Amino acid sequence: MSKNPVLKRRGTALKEKNPTTAALPGNEGEAVRVGRNATERLLAIHQLISAKRYPNTARLSREFDVSQKTIKRDVEWMRIHWDLPIEYDRERHGYFYSREVKQFPGVPTITEAEMFALLVAHKAVEQYKGTPFHKPLQIAFRKLTGQLDDKERYSLQDSEDVLSFRPFAPEATDMERFEVVTRAIQQRRALRFEYRKPGEKSSSGRHVHPYHLTCNDNRWYLIGHDVDRSDIRTFALARVNGGAVLSEAFQKPKDFSVGRYLRGSLTVMSGRGDYEVVIEFDAWATDQLRGRLWHSSQRVTELPKGESRMRMRLSGLEEVERWVLSWGTHATVIHPELLAERVGSIARALAGRYEAP
Repeated sequence: MSKNPVLKRRGTALKEKNPTTAALPGNEGEAVRVGRNATERLLAIHQLISAKRYPNTARLSREFDVSQKTIKRDVEWMRIHWDLPIEYDRERHGYFYSREVKQFPGVPTITEAEMFALLVAHKAVEQYKGTPFHKPLQIAFRKLTGQLDDKERYSLQDSEDVLSFRPFAPEATDMERFEVVTRAIQQRRALRFEYRKPGEKSSSGRHVHPYHLTCNDNRWYLIGHDVDRSDIRTFALARVNGGAVLSEAFQKPKDFSVGRYLRGSLTVMSGRGDYEVVIEFDAWATDQLRGRLWHSSQRVTELPKGESRMRMRLSGLEEVERWVLSWGTHATVIHPELLAERVGSIARALAGRYEAP
């Protein structure tokens, strides 16, 4: 009898024993957890075999929560319909490829532009570290890149130094609080928490129907209906004192739209007013502004000497006040007069603070 460990008979059930541990490539010891979706299961089997982990039906059936017969049918499908060279090694007690397989069948190669888009997606995922979104995003990205052939996967890894995201002062997220808030939004459950307004030392109780969670300037905000104040408000998660507690179920209004609610805000704080804001920028600031969308209502007019004038329609002035001040002497408020007065008052106070003794 031949001592060749390869079982060459194809189209018949493959006998195995002593299952080995299955792990994803690059995650030795980490068990594969794949649902009942057949495409995902076939891709995972391909990845395990390609990584020379020698998976077998006993182990895979437990990890994928399907029967061993289902795994055997999967393997036969891959061998017959996709012509994959899957063989069984009696000594290693698992499946392997008898020749090189560069790409998962049925997956086309991708263009250079698509490769760069994948790189952007990979870098963007890292911005969500410290939130419940990070792990699911990593898993989704791993599934996408797992379908690339060896050359494309190497090209993606080789491009790591080309692009990066550098968030300024990212917020330290309270994971327990964050998860309670996201669960409340998904389950349509009210929240009760203690909230501190900006600049205040004490906090007060809030009873909120949470509608939407948004991230702006590396800070997380909850938008919801404040039950006691009968109004929709925006809450910074960082100013929630202690934990948040789930309360009664509620029905979200069908006519609520976060886009419509924030239409008049510069970023996330919506107001009750209606202001036409006109700001003039010098030539230096105009170069910084050019080509960027600061607000959906903005209209920018280029002036003769390289300066520019921007018009926006906003519902509040607090956010635009801080934005104008961030430009220093490069921006001048033309309208409304109330905004000009507020910026001027702050400028005078600053000048007094830094006067020479």
